Amino acid sequence: MQQIKELVEICHRVYERGYVSAYDGNISVKIYNNRFLITRSGVCKGEVSEDDILEIDSSGKILNGNGKLTTEAKIHLFTYSKRENVNAVVHCHPVYATGFATFGEGLTKNILPEVILTLGEVPLCEYGTPSTDELAKNMEPFINDSWSMLLRNHGAVTFGKTLKEAYFKMEKLEQSAKIIFIARMLGGEKEIPQEKVTELLGIAKATYGIEK
Repeated sequence: MQQIKELVEICHRVYERGYVSAYDGNISVKIYNNRFLITRSGVCKGEVSEDDILEIDSSGKILNGNGKLTTEAKIHLFTYSKRENVNAVVHCHPVYATGFATFGEGLTKNILPEVILTLGEVPLCEYGTPSTDELAKNMEPFINDSWSMLLRNHGAVTFGKTLKEAYFKMEKLEQSAKIIFIARMLGGEKEIPQEKVTELLGIAKATYGIEK
């Protein structure tokens, strides 16, 4: 199945980019209604093979594959239950983005034009104990409108219409967090004026059909 191969490839990418370490993170993709592929628990994403991918249903029941279902599958299944336009979820612990999450700050300022268009605001979800329903519950205030979120003292999650889109949003999120961090070390980031943000969104709608 092509989606399994792509999922394995994305797992290797997030590990190579340093977005996860050891057994951290989990990635999933919808294959059709109420069926999903997800990385099993307890596997390094840099070593994931096709044998490490589970097929599950919307209740988290394992339909195919060997291994334990990650307790953070709740994040993925909650997202799919709320967003018909989301077909992939990437959860990682990228260093700079997680630094902001640990500090207790979302990335909600208008700093970089490409971030405004591809990510929008990145809200901070309140802390939830891993493996519990708190994680999904604390995502709920933002789930309808956000394509990426920071999880307080935990990490980040991005969504996409495709698996590659969800991955690239994670890549963009970490890059923007790093840029903002460096800007602060230099004295502080400067926001794009609101009238320019409005102009930017107008261009995006007219040229690319993107609406925020």
